[in-house]
Amino acid sequence: MITFDTLDAFEKATGSHLGYSDWISISQHDINAFADATGDHQWIHVDTDAAAQGPFGTTIAHGYLTVALIPRLTSSIFSIDGLTMGVNYGLNKVRFPSVVPAGSEIRAGAELLTVTPTPNGTQAVIRVIVELAGSDKPVCVADTVTLFA
Repeated sequence: MITFDTLDAFEKATGSHLGYSDWISISQHDINAFADATGDHQWIHVDTDAAAQGPFGTTIAHGYLTVALIPRLTSSIFSIDGLTMGVNYGLNKVRFPSVVPAGSEIRAGAELLTVTPTPNGTQAVIRVIVELAGSDKPVCVADTVTLFA
């Protein structure tokens, strides 16, 4: 984990790769809990018997579950001291090039693309690439937008 003493120090890292998160496991329980929270109970996510016969041979995590885990993943990559808050402002682009099978592990890498002062704080665009253990193909590529103050 890299810790920046100030937002100015963070801004100086623009254009650099910030590092990688810890690996986290995605269990069927996690997938089911997300399905319950969102109401998305599509069989490919929650029906283990049907999914075993489906295109991936098992259930897979929702793409939006992967996106929802980005704050957890990036919290083990970097921190900025002295902040009052960090607010998810949005996403500029999100793609899901591959799937996350139940029982697998993922981690994220982060690259600081831009840092822009705004009247409400400092807006950062961070490209987060979520990787699947044992695979060369990313499962999610997202340009996240965060407002720091």
